[in-house]
Amino acid sequence: MSMLSNLELLRRVPLFAMLTAGQAEAVAEAIVKRRFKRGEKIVEQGKKSNALFIVLTGRARVITADARGREVILATLNPGDYIGEMSLIDNEPHSATVRAEVQTDVLMLGRLEFARCLPENTSMAYAIMKGLVQRLRHADSKIESLALMDVYGRVARALLEFAKPDANGILTIRDKISRQDIAKMVGASREMVSRVMKDLEERGFIETLDSGAMVIKELGTLT
Repeated sequence: MSMLSNLELLRRVPLFAMLTAGQAEAVAEAIVKRRFKRGEKIVEQGKKSNALFIVLTGRARVITADARGREVILATLNPGDYIGEMSLIDNEPHSATVRAEVQTDVLMLGRLEFARCLPENTSMAYAIMKGLVQRLRHADSKIESLALMDVYGRVARALLEFAKPDANGILTIRDKISRQDIAKMVGASREMVSRVMKDLEERGFIETLDSGAMVIKELGTLT
């Protein structure tokens, strides 16, 4: 991949868009583009990768598992999101596994280059801190929902997090989400989630289209 291509890719990533021309060129020399197949691990819980990964295309899931292999889906990562900054900052193993949900392209930046960028660019350091705060707030919200909400409320919140307004302003989830995946997000059994989803459809809160997309209606009243 040429230097020009690397620079173009960097400028598409909000985290790197604030670099000076000289800094961007230095980073472009150090980054590596890598493609992960569906189901492949980008980083693994309990291990170190010594790199920052920035999602270019595709989609990935952040997953944690206990000793019995039970998984919980913590978040979904989309283009522009990044992975591994916490491990680079504290030099500890990754706290969760990130697995490609579909074919996913990422940019990889090594530890030394990452460490050099932060003190040289306060805007980038601030962006990293802002991202960490957002993750902490998301974690707080998830803890709150698990502690205070019933399954209906947790399912409703999970669906609202995935929904995006379409051209007409209607909240829609375009990508099909399995009942099993929702169960891993909300800490409930697949059977319970299936019953909740069926009830939400019968009561008119959600509507599943023939395409597999889901239209969200008045779910906000349940959260």
